[in-house]
This record gives sequence, C-alpha cells and structure tokens, in this order.
Amino acid sequence: MGEPVTVNRANRHRGEVEAVIDGERRILCLTLGALAELETAFGADSLADLAARFSSGRLKSADLTRILACGLRGGGNRLSDADVAEMAVEGGVAGAAKVVGELLTVTFGAGAGGAAPAFAGRAQEKTGGEAAASP
Repeated sequence: MGEPVTVNRANRHRGEVEAVIDGERRILCLTLGALAELETAFGADSLADLAARFSSGRLKSADLTRILACGLRGGGNRLSDADVAEMAVEGGVAGAAKVVGELLTVTFGAGAGGAAPAFAGRAQEKTGGEAAASP
C-alpha cells in the first residue's frame, strides 16, 4: 500500500500552523502567553512593537528558535528553547523561516502593518538553502 494520508490538524482560524519538526508533525500557535513571552524576550512594549520588529524580516537564527519554541509551547508541546535549538525542522533553515513566516501571518495577519507577510514573502523568495534569517 501507499503512504498513509496525513490530515492537517492545524486550525488557521485559531492561529495554528503545522510543521514537521524532528520527524514529527507538530502544532504551533502563538497564544497570548506565547506573545507575552516574545514581548519580554524582544523588549517590545506592545504587540504593535512586536509586529513592527518582525516586519523588518531580518531575524537572527536565535530569533527563529525563540519564535518556534514559543509557537510549539503555545501548541501544547512541552519544549524549552534549548530543546528546540537541537531539533531539525523539515526543510532546514529555509523551512524554519517558512514556518515562522506562516505562524506570524496567521497571528498578525495582513492588518498588522503587513508585518508577517513581509517576512513570509522573503522566506519563500530564498532558495538553495538560504533563509531570510541572518546568522
């Protein structure tokens, strides 16, 4: 028989995305708690400041790790930032950038000054193993 059919369990209306991380399909969601954690981590005074930071599209690898970790915890995964830093995202760094872009898009939408779509677009433009994140 062929491979089993995989059903996408993520509900984008709730701000969820699904990604294959360490060979396992996982749900990511930036809940209010996850967003509060990101505000603190990035020194943002508000959600608007956080969206503005992400709109630049210039995220470091550590930023991708932090956003993925917060999204994973918001999706019910019990993982630390250090755990996530050791995990492999399907598609490598470019795949991680794409997941983060999707997560920011469903969280902030196009109405947040275009913040998330600007990053997501840059992640998708890169090829050959490059990503929108700077090292």
